[in-house]
Amino acid sequence: MRIALRLCSRFYSISKSIIPTTMGIEGPCDLASALGEKNLPPPPEFIAYRDKLWQKLRREYDAFVASQPRSPIQITLPDGATIEAKAWETTPMAIAQSINKKLAEHAVIARVNGELWDLLRPFEKDASLEILNFDSKDGQYVFWHSSAHVLGEALEQAYGGHLCYGPPVEEGFYYDMWFPQKDHKGLNQDDHSLLDNICRQICKENQPFERLEMSKEDLLEMFAYNEFKCRIIRNKITTPTTTVYRCGPLIDLCRGPHVRHTGCIKAMTVTKSSSAYWEGRADAETLQRVYGISFPDPKRLKEWKHFQEEAIKRDHRKLGVEQKLFFFHELSPGSCFFLPAGAHIYNTLISFIRSEYRRRGFQEVITPNIYNSSLWEISGHWQHYSENMFKIDIEKQQFGLKPMNCPGHCLMFAKEIRSHRDLPLRFADFGVLHRNEFSGALTGLTRVRRFQQDDAHIFCREDQIKDEIKSCLDFLRCVYGVFGFTFELYLSTRPEKFMGEPELWDRAETQLRESMDEMGLRWELNPGDGAFYGPKIDITIMDALRRRHQCATIQLDFQMPTRFSLVYACETDPTSTMNGGDSIAHVPTTNHPEAHLRRPVIIHRAILGSVERIMAILTESFADCPQRSEGIFNEIAHKFEPERELLVQFQLTFVNGPSGSVLDKLLLYRSLRRLTSTPLR
Repeated sequence: MRIALRLCSRFYSISKSIIPTTMGIEGPCDLASALGEKNLPPPPEFIAYRDKLWQKLRREYDAFVASQPRSPIQITLPDGATIEAKAWETTPMAIAQSINKKLAEHAVIARVNGELWDLLRPFEKDASLEILNFDSKDGQYVFWHSSAHVLGEALEQAYGGHLCYGPPVEEGFYYDMWFPQKDHKGLNQDDHSLLDNICRQICKENQPFERLEMSKEDLLEMFAYNEFKCRIIRNKITTPTTTVYRCGPLIDLCRGPHVRHTGCIKAMTVTKSSSAYWEGRADAETLQRVYGISFPDPKRLKEWKHFQEEAIKRDHRKLGVEQKLFFFHELSPGSCFFLPAGAHIYNTLISFIRSEYRRRGFQEVITPNIYNSSLWEISGHWQHYSENMFKIDIEKQQFGLKPMNCPGHCLMFAKEIRSHRDLPLRFADFGVLHRNEFSGALTGLTRVRRFQQDDAHIFCREDQIKDEIKSCLDFLRCVYGVFGFTFELYLSTRPEKFMGEPELWDRAETQLRESMDEMGLRWELNPGDGAFYGPKIDITIMDALRRRHQCATIQLDFQMPTRFSLVYACETDPTSTMNGGDSIAHVPTTNHPEAHLRRPVIIHRAILGSVERIMAILTESFADCPQRSEGIFNEIAHKFEPERELLVQFQLTFVNGPSGSVLDKLLLYRSLRRLTSTPLR
């Protein structure tokens, strides 16, 4: 009985009868024979070693499942309909097939009771069910995560190295591998082709993804050969058990979930490889990182390759030099040199936001670039962010260049006693920020060490959150509308570990929901992904090449006001606590002897985000602006004959002239669009 309880909800696997395979899952396939590759080494010895432990635990699980009662349960669909099912037998895939064969055919993963769930993992109790395809954010995440395992299997088979991390990323996935051979010099194009062939064979074999939950002790035994996996198990896993997944001969430490089998991956290719440090630390081991991309349809891969070719043509680093906008220099890595034309664009973007500030009640401030470490200790950055800061010793004291503006704005708020009538108080700051990014992570204007943000912090009462969020969303819609960007909103809610009272979080999250609803904006829920100090709205924009970028920020903060003992005076106080009951007896109240003091809420807010990043996106998005503008211009010329000559001069001056910059093209394009109904392409 005790063994059964210990195993309960620990393991499940996929029956061999569900998925046809062309290889036995009891051992690794002979890839050399399948591919006709004569130079592939024999499979590493550790594959058989870890498989032996897997088989033992698998038999325990099979016996446990066989003993479970097939109790009737109820599955609730998104439309509220219910379906009868059996615990430990019915799977999300079976439900999908009973509803619609097309739904099942395109299914990538399930969401069960709000949790991503393997399609062939049986339900254990009553549950809600949602079926996700590749076009969903979570569907892509799972699909690319599964593809990373295929790549990991190929890397093990081809080189026998030790796998490290293999996550999905914004567009694709990668896997890091440590090569035990000291003379290994990295991978080349021939290696990429070899890996492509192996991955293609793995996908043809329809290898099922199987899941097991294991104790830390068993995991350390299974991965004893791999020091990197053992580090993860010892240092990252805080629970008694965690999961591993198997596909073919690969068994990997992984939380999952995954697609049903490798055959779901219809198109896959290695895109590039490079060296990387273990966990990004320059003093750690050097690894080989291999990137890839995959799709459920070969047509999508072909389309992706086309966009990659376009991306090379539009690369802002290339255009910046060609158009004499900006450049980078090895003597100041990660810090951009803006030439006159580039500085004109940069300053015009700031002026655009500044003009909106005047209309929207923001007050611009200027704050120092360097602060004593004591400030960063109060804010918490010294404890949690110091590795990303540039530090300076001055007169035997440590200082740090600011990576963000919020601590300085808190000092400004605390400079005088604030009244409830002073709120909301909106501080805006274009101050220069510095973050100590690794040199290998620097990428043109999108990842830099020196940058500026259209940064603002709104100090408000709790009852003002909703109106302020609506104002921020209106600001967002206005600015992105000018640039022609579409955007997606995600509400990230309370995580497991959080600061403040649950009731405060609930009220704040409700106000965020209502703000987006009342603005008529579509949004998706991202449960549990909020910061520990407050819920947030994540905003992503789509550029001309359909790439997603996160630029804007709207983040509630309940922690910073507490750390800096920020308060405002309120004439009446219906409660005896301040947003959680923090003691503020030490706060001076001489100017308000009868007043009650309450804690404000801070809204961190940026629209452009980094001016550098948005400039990179605009440069690439409007690289072909003259061609797109020409068709619109011709349409306008016929509609507005009297303005024809003026428009001709406008076009010659700003597009065809030698001084025509990306921003000039953008402004012309937007001006022409206002006179026509021609949609964005």
